[in-house]
Amino acid sequence: MRLAVRLTPRGGREAIDGWAVDGDGRPYLKVRVAAPPVEGAANAALLVLLAKTLGVAKSSLSIASGTGARLKLIDIAGCDPLSLARALGSPPASSS
Repeated sequence: MRLAVRLTPRGGREAIDGWAVDGDGRPYLKVRVAAPPVEGAANAALLVLLAKTLGVAKSSLSIASGTGARLKLIDIAGCDPLSLARALGSPPASSS
C-alpha cells in the first residue's frame, strides 16, 4: 500500500500529528521527527517511526518518491488499509 506523508524535520520530537488534506483534496499524514534533514537522517527517522507505529519491519517500508521533499510517498509492504486505519486513524475522504 502507498501512504502520503508530510514530514517536518527538526520537529522537536517524534510524533504523528494526524491527517490533513492538500489543496487538491488528497489526504496525507502529518509526521514530525527530531532528526535534521541532513544525509537522510529525517527520512530514516520517519521510516523507523512508521514501522513502529504500524507494527511492521522497517525493511517493509520504502520511500517511493519525495526523498528530498517534505511531501513523500511511502510504500508499505504487509499492511492493508484496515491495519493502517487501526494504527493511524481513518484518513479523511479524498475529493478526487
